[in-house]
Amino acid sequence: MRIRTLVVAAILAGVVLLSASPAFAESPGKKHGRELVDCVEKALRDHRAQFAKKNYDPFETALEDCRKAKSLITPDVAELLWGSIAFAIVAFVLMKFGWPAIRQAIQAREEKIRADLEAAESMRTEADQELTTYRQQIADARQEGNRIIEEAREGGEAVRRERITQAEADAAEIRQRAQEDARLAVERAEAELRRRVAEFSVDMAEKIVERNLDRETQIALIENYINSVGNGSRT
Repeated sequence: MRIRTLVVAAILAGVVLLSASPAFAESPGKKHGRELVDCVEKALRDHRAQFAKKNYDPFETALEDCRKAKSLITPDVAELLWGSIAFAIVAFVLMKFGWPAIRQAIQAREEKIRADLEAAESMRTEADQELTTYRQQIADARQEGNRIIEEAREGGEAVRRERITQAEADAAEIRQRAQEDARLAVERAEAELRRRVAEFSVDMAEKIVERNLDRETQIALIENYINSVGNGSRT
């Protein structure tokens, strides 16, 4: 806003100086237009006598001279002088007041651009750091998941081994019980067999020797005999 104000003020100052100059006291277009009219009127006055003789060549020559009047583009020396002075004043005002403001604005713009670039770089760095943290968290989560799976697998293996050990212990206990039951069954069978053999032997002995022994005494004798025979066979 300040730069625009300075430029407008300088232009206005130049226009005022040009307007105040003698060369611009009257509009160039009006000045040269009036000169052309005066030139044509003068040609008419000078060659009016020639019209009666139908001699138009001098009048046409005068018109051609009027047509070759000073160009509107080519300035007068005074105009050129005052224009140069006005341009110098405008240039001085711009260089004195406008250029420092323009340079300050450019520097401020450069500082803003530099700050924006630094902020963008900082944001990019933070984004890279957040991305690295996110990737690390993903890696940690995967590692934790693998650890949990491994622990579950090891726990399942431990449970399986424990169950196998328990099953083997149960099987060993069952075998031991079966062996104990079998031993007891054998002992009961042997006792029953000895009793029956004793009874059979008593019956046979009574028939053979025809002795009338007490039945319990006979059974005791036979059992003692069988036991002695059994002990002798084991030894």
